Amino acid sequence: MAAFEYLALDVDGRSKKGILTGDSSRQVRSLLRNQGFFPIEVHAVVESAGRSGRILSKQRISPANLALITRQLATLLRAGIPLEESLRAMEKQVSRRLQSVIAGVRERITEGASLHEAMSGYPGIYPELYRIMVEAGEASGRLEEVLDRLADYTESRQALRQKLSMALIYPSLVTIVAFAVVMVLLTYVVPEVVRVFEQSGQRLPLLTLWLINISGFLRNNGLYLFAGLAGMLLLWRWLLKKPWIRLQWHRLLLKLPVIGRVNRTVDSARLARTMAILTKSGVPLLDALNIGGRLVRNLPLRQSIENAADSVREGGRLHTALNKAGSFPPILIHMLAAGEDSGELEDMLERIASHQEAELETTVSAITTIMEPVIILIMGVVVLLIVLAILLPIFEMNQLVGA
Repeated sequence: MAAFEYLALDVDGRSKKGILTGDSSRQVRSLLRNQGFFPIEVHAVVESAGRSGRILSKQRISPANLALITRQLATLLRAGIPLEESLRAMEKQVSRRLQSVIAGVRERITEGASLHEAMSGYPGIYPELYRIMVEAGEASGRLEEVLDRLADYTESRQALRQKLSMALIYPSLVTIVAFAVVMVLLTYVVPEVVRVFEQSGQRLPLLTLWLINISGFLRNNGLYLFAGLAGMLLLWRWLLKKPWIRLQWHRLLLKLPVIGRVNRTVDSARLARTMAILTKSGVPLLDALNIGGRLVRNLPLRQSIENAADSVREGGRLHTALNKAGSFPPILIHMLAAGEDSGELEDMLERIASHQEAELETTVSAITTIMEPVIILIMGVVVLLIVLAILLPIFEMNQLVGA
């Protein structure tokens, strides 16, 4: 049976949209008529995928909505309802856009695909981490538990992301406003003021001459400069697609004082949280380490995890293997050692993730706290230089008149 999207009218003439399953569009139209509806349009989801599949695959939903549908599916599965029936029930509880997605997933499952394989057709809805977790849950036979933990993980990540975004809003606004003010002063205000000095024929101070040259350069070449910067940005993004360039760039990021620490903290939290979810769901430690390593974005850290996985496969201990890499925070290594010694590694992984996320939040808050006065100070210095460049010729002119 296939899934069909329909548009129909009820007895009162009101339109109704939804999805039904049937062997053909004719059968779906017959089902609608039996329910008291007058069908207007009936399209197979599989057929419409040819026209809008790309759009659906690129669509996004909020983490809150993803957590909601994840928890709904986990609840239905825990109640003993088969997967296909659970998805069918969810279609009636979500928006029309998500109905198409869930119907497409259910259609793939009826064709024999697993849940994570069916979800892979919608990477914008179900991100890589999500699909990997679902795959692990299916392999362990504890899919509903993994889905519950996925919902918790999605909600906690969204809360952390919101906190970090709120912390970065003010410095970003101050930076944008400061840049805009300086550009307006240099391209519009300064030329009008300086024109008076040039007409007077007096010798201008060095600072004023520098300001005139900078202002003239921006007025004459501003568009070219902007286009050049945009081109360099596009070129850099293209270069980062090359594996060896991206690897060297990621190595450089790890060596930078503050950025390197943030990168380590983010990926350490992602690794620990992923492994905590998987090990608590019954996934073996080595498999959890391999899956967690696939989700680490920094390539040198990912290579370190792959080497650690080889060591664990040969019988080594996890904290010893990660410590050899020398790339992870010491607190992570110490907590892993304590977890392995006490036999409570699963709980310790969750504590590590919470600790790293809290440290990330603290670090970002400290950075933004420092950035705010620094940006204001730089802005003040630049404006002061512009004002001095304008006032110095005026002071010299007054001295000449007084003499």
